[in-house]
Amino acid sequence: KQCQNQLNDTFLRSRFGSMPPIPNRDRQGAGRHRYLPRFPSPSPIASSLLIATLVILSLTACSVRKMALRSIGGALSNAADEYARDEDPDLVKGALPFSLKVMETILREDPRDTGLLLNVTKGFTQYAFGFLLPEAEDLDDKDKAAAKLVRDRAVRMFIRARGYGLRLLQLKRPTFGAELIGDPKKAVASLTKADVPAAFWTGAAWASALATSRDFRMLPQIPQFEALLERVLELDEGYDAGSVHTLFITYEMVRLKPAGDRVAHARQHFDRAVALTQGKQAGPYVTYAESVLTVQKNRPEFERLLQLAMKVDPADDPENRLANVIMQRRAKWLLGRADKLFPK
Repeated sequence: KQCQNQLNDTFLRSRFGSMPPIPNRDRQGAGRHRYLPRFPSPSPIASSLLIATLVILSLTACSVRKMALRSIGGALSNAADEYARDEDPDLVKGALPFSLKVMETILREDPRDTGLLLNVTKGFTQYAFGFLLPEAEDLDDKDKAAAKLVRDRAVRMFIRARGYGLRLLQLKRPTFGAELIGDPKKAVASLTKADVPAAFWTGAAWASALATSRDFRMLPQIPQFEALLERVLELDEGYDAGSVHTLFITYEMVRLKPAGDRVAHARQHFDRAVALTQGKQAGPYVTYAESVLTVQKNRPEFERLLQLAMKVDPADDPENRLANVIMQRRAKWLLGRADKLFPK
């Protein structure tokens, strides 16, 4: 629409020029002010050539604008990778919301940008999990009402991420969302390895929204995100350094209908996560200690795994430095709460 308005304005100026009103008389002789052409009307051929030229110029301007937006979007995608390599969580916490809002703005102009859709899905999920939930937990002992507000905000971030993820999955298959509701297992069977990033972050955001909100109205949606995450395991268990295994450590302990021993399944995912990360990430150790060992009331092993997490050197895995620093903060926080978690 903006390009069309520019086209109309340019055409009128080129044909009629810009000049002050010249008095003219209508048929009744009344004085009227009208804008009169500066030059005689051009021939039909000249008009056609002029319009064609203006259309080309207008379309070129629009194309340049889109190219500029895509260039900004690409730069922001690179910024997301740079955030992951940062060692200062507080700096990233302050910068990430701005980047996410800019990416959302660009998506309004180019809603089919797959790179941006993936980055906002991933970004909102990570922002809520890595920054908002720890903030809410810190507030729990001080101000329950304030903690609830932050936790509710985290839920909204997770749901926003899920929405973008589903949009991304539906770009190739517009009926995917409806199919996922109708028959989750059948729907995800159509996903390929190329869909793993979108499927993982969509499923992770969805599961996190339910876990954080504890909204029983979301319980019927469990088969949908469960199918997405299990499909990721089938297609590419090593995606994002085996993050899906780390997620399943927690999920196996709360799954509504577990097939067998919960702890045994969680342990299998833990072992696989440690193997895929080569022991260079703190996440698996912290997740297993918090999700499994607190349930087992095994304080010695709880403290041992958290100490292992603290010994991980973030410099050994620079692409995931931020995640390691955040998880080491959580390990320290959990160690400080050990007496509450394991009352005598």
